[in-house]
Amino acid sequence: MTSSSSGLRFRRLPAKAHSIVFPMVLSLLMSGIVSTIATLRAVGFQPDVLLKVIQAWGLSYVVAFPAALAVMPLVRRIVAVIVETPKP
Repeated sequence: MTSSSSGLRFRRLPAKAHSIVFPMVLSLLMSGIVSTIATLRAVGFQPDVLLKVIQAWGLSYVVAFPAALAVMPLVRRIVAVIVETPKP
């Protein structure tokens, strides 16, 4: 199956990949945001700040992705307690 909403054509992953791809993308974005903010607060804007952000992001992601995979079952249980299950 292909997707072409913006002209890009690529093969979509099977539905069973959702449990890996979702925390992968979420941890990638979240670790990038947090690393950028922390790095900017620590060193400020300087000529090599982009390199420092990328280095911090790489290290953060190495921790964030496995952590997201590990806590996902707990998060699902907590959300199930807080949010109503839709009726069919």
